[in-house]
Amino acid sequence: MDHDPAIRHGRFTYLETQMPLPAMAELALRVAVVVTKWSRRARTRQALDRLNADQLKDIGLTPEEAWREAALPFWRD
Repeated sequence: MDHDPAIRHGRFTYLETQMPLPAMAELALRVAVVVTKWSRRARTRQALDRLNADQLKDIGLTPEEAWREAALPFWRD
């Protein structure tokens, strides 16, 4: 049986329970997270741009709203 409250309650935060990362490793991790976010955002916006009006209606967007979102650069939230 695990006695760690984080595991018992389903909120296991492995990285927070470990020793701090070396500076270069932390920087690399932060860069990887940002690049992953940008990549996901770019793919999502490309997919949004390919949806037709009926599909957009299903997800609660107008074509104008979808176009505006799809036109944003990947780095903009």
